[in-house]
Amino acid sequence: MPFLVDSISRTGSGGTRPGLTALEERIGSAAVAAHDPAVWETVDPDGRIVALDFRGWRHILETHRELQVERQVILDAVSKPDRRSPGHDPGEEWFYRRGFGASQWIKVVVHYEDERGLIVTAFPRRSFP
Repeated sequence: MPFLVDSISRTGSGGTRPGLTALEERIGSAAVAAHDPAVWETVDPDGRIVALDFRGWRHILETHRELQVERQVILDAVSKPDRRSPGHDPGEEWFYRRGFGASQWIKVVVHYEDERGLIVTAFPRRSFP
């Protein structure tokens, strides 16, 4: 079940920490994720934790306004997809959910690193590619 991480202690400079990848910087640990005021998590069908941080949620809301679905629908598309496929890049996977929003499909793009995922965007699709 997804949950909100909202009481994380802040550490250090608040900037980039040496030795961490971009994904680890954003979701690698509770201490690293402290710069994001909210992180919602779910588990994909393979048992990997996938996060949607405030930055990703804001991107979806601002860039894909036509989607018009609740955050939970995005998380459910990852945890209970109707279809899924590898993405274009290594460590990227696409999750599809049917029947929500104005379009026939919702596509959610997740980037994985070290068995943890980050939702980077979601948008409507008229058809399954």
